[in-house]
Amino acid sequence: MNTILIREAQVADAFEMMELIKELAVFEKAAHEVTVEMDHFIESGFGEHPVWWAIVAEDLNSKKVVALALYYIRYSTWKGQRMYLEDIVISEQYRRKGIGTKLMDRLIEIAKEKKLSGMQWQVLDWNQEAIDFYKKYSVKIDDEWLNVSKDLN
Repeated sequence: MNTILIREAQVADAFEMMELIKELAVFEKAAHEVTVEMDHFIESGFGEHPVWWAIVAEDLNSKKVVALALYYIRYSTWKGQRMYLEDIVISEQYRRKGIGTKLMDRLIEIAKEKKLSGMQWQVLDWNQEAIDFYKKYSVKIDDEWLNVSKDLN
């Protein structure tokens, strides 16, 4: 799609980004899990000390943000600094149009520009379409490690 611009996210994109995040949560059958407040989301990504960064895909015809890729830098004691891709989200009507490839290619460029040692992310084991997409990038999918989390609220 020639009408799609991949660019850094701006604070003015926050509402549309959150709508995409909610769309992803519905797709993953976990809509109730999105509990972050908009003020916290904005401060965390666009405040004085951001802890995440994002790129978005903007449809130049509609001037809408139709996809996002949100990431942060994590530290591996074995590998050093790595990009952790929290989410790639593409609005349903824009899927299968090459936007995911544009986002992923740009993320790889960003990781190289920042001299990071690599990238990591998770994919649900039932999301075969995403798994097949990622395999195009010669990734290693690890089924040995288990996800562990602790909510503090």
